[in-house]
Amino acid sequence: MERQPEGVARTPDESLAEAQRLLDAGMPFHAHEVLEDAWKAAGEGERELWRGLAQLAVGLTHAARGNATGGAALLERGAAALVPYAGDPPYGVDVAGLTAWAAGLAGRLTGAAGGGAAGAVPAAAAAPRLRAAR
Repeated sequence: MERQPEGVARTPDESLAEAQRLLDAGMPFHAHEVLEDAWKAAGEGERELWRGLAQLAVGLTHAARGNATGGAALLERGAAALVPYAGDPPYGVDVAGLTAWAAGLAGRLTGAAGGGAAGAVPAAAAAPRLRAAR
C-alpha cells in the first residue's frame, strides 16, 4: 500500500481527524505518518504530544505485524509522552483513554512475548479513539 505523502500541512484538528480515519481503516502506519508530520510542525509546547501519538500509532503497527516486543515498547513510550498533557489535553485528545488503551494492549503484547498467545493484533479492531467523545 502506498505511503501517506510527507510534509502535508494540516491543522491539529485535521491531523487528528485524518489519523483517526486511518486508524479506523486498519492503517496505523499511515496514521503514524500523519501524526509525525504534526510532530515535526508542532511548537515546543506540543511536540511531545504529537510524538507520543505517533508512537502509539507505530506501536499498533508493530502489534498488527506480530512484533509484540517492539509494539509494547512503543506503546509504553508513546503513553509516557502523553502523561504531561493529562491535566489540560489539547484539541480534545483523550489522554486518559489513550494511556489506558496503550497499557492494556502493551500488557496483552508482553504477555504474548512471555509465552502467551496474542499473535498479530487486528489493527482496525484494536484502534484507539484519539479524542474523547464530544
